[in-house]
Amino acid sequence: MSFGVVAMAGVLGEPVDVTLAAAEYTPDLKKIQGWGYRRFHRAEAGVGLSDLAVRAGHLALTRAGLDPGDVDLVVLAMADIAEYLYWDAAAATQARLGAHRAEALLLNQACGSGVMSFDAVAGKFATHDEYRTALIIAANRVCEAYWNRMEATTSISSDGAAAAVAVRGHPGCRWLTTAVISDGRYADFFRLESGGAARPFGAAGLRPAQVENPFDRLEVFFGNDLREMLRFIEIIGARNREVFEKACHKAAVPPRSVKRVIHLNDNMKALADLAKDLGISVGHTNADLAMDYGHLGCADQIFCLERHVGSGDLARGDVVALTSVGSGMHWACTLLRI
Repeated sequence: MSFGVVAMAGVLGEPVDVTLAAAEYTPDLKKIQGWGYRRFHRAEAGVGLSDLAVRAGHLALTRAGLDPGDVDLVVLAMADIAEYLYWDAAAATQARLGAHRAEALLLNQACGSGVMSFDAVAGKFATHDEYRTALIIAANRVCEAYWNRMEATTSISSDGAAAAVAVRGHPGCRWLTTAVISDGRYADFFRLESGGAARPFGAAGLRPAQVENPFDRLEVFFGNDLREMLRFIEIIGARNREVFEKACHKAAVPPRSVKRVIHLNDNMKALADLAKDLGISVGHTNADLAMDYGHLGCADQIFCLERHVGSGDLARGDVVALTSVGSGMHWACTLLRI
């Protein structure tokens, strides 16, 4: 299946200085300082995930010189929750964009959703000959009732969205392949115990609770078994390398020829560890951009890709890897040739 990205766009919440805001979210200021982030982005009150998605989608279509009516497929990727329950955020986004003839598809597999979206487009193009244009939108809007921006993970979460217009047969920024590894043994690691059908809010006095920090979750999930905790951390690194090599093998691309690896916008140490695992320098990742924008959920890779292409870091013919790891657990890698 041959398709390429003709235009991309990103939108953000308001920039916030990490040093000035950290105390609002955590007492562990030393931890935040060690992560290396300079800024994060926070949407104004009343701005929802679909609002950010629509803004990014409109901007990408404008840059591509296309109208919403030209779109055959809208893929909305998200990592957090949307504004409402029992509500299809992808369909709502499709309608607000004015892409009324397009199929709407929702992907909600945590931080890997944006990377996996390219594979979803490939599949839809393969099975629908009439589809010519797809709009991928990855959006993140932190629901602070459940998610502390600086405590829930090892990154600082931001609000924003990124969109990519993919056109069948376009030779530039061409999709080569996507590889995914899933391991459901760890599906409960990020699980929020209250609010779902098993324990709905209101039942037995249940009220919203925040996702606990990853270190407490490790202890609970693995029953304080230090050996198993360390093994899990090692597995994360090993699977990052495995899915990257798997994608390179599928596309017949030598791993050392990949110009840049764009991972989720994790902290500086995590990105340095990733670079070491993949045998590249941290300068060949998105580390510097990550420190300025924070972790945009599943939008990191498309957002940073647009920045790297726009700045000239990536040139025609370069191969770039979009990689991610997310709860589930899922590891994903998409290869594109600029």
